[in-house]
Amino acid sequence: MEQVVSATEARVHFGEIMRRVVETNTPVVVERDGKPQVVVLSVQTYERLRNGTQAQDWRVLLKQCHERIRSELDGRSLPPPEETIRQMREERDAQLLGLR
Repeated sequence: MEQVVSATEARVHFGEIMRRVVETNTPVVVERDGKPQVVVLSVQTYERLRNGTQAQDWRVLLKQCHERIRSELDGRSLPPPEETIRQMREERDAQLLGLR
């Protein structure tokens, strides 16, 4: 979770903020008059954002999910979405009623 500090606090404690950002890889938002102005990021995060690897990561993850689903289905087809929703609602209702 990102931390938010005032510009004055950032100025006074900049070395500490830098250390925390690097150690935890968590950005710090610096505000002036209660409005976000800048973000302090680790170089690692900055490079990842600059190179666009984050945009590629979701595509790789999606492909891995598709492959896993296909392998788990083992040639069977997916049930219709309506059937899955109906089953999930039945399970939820049973849990709410204390039947399971």
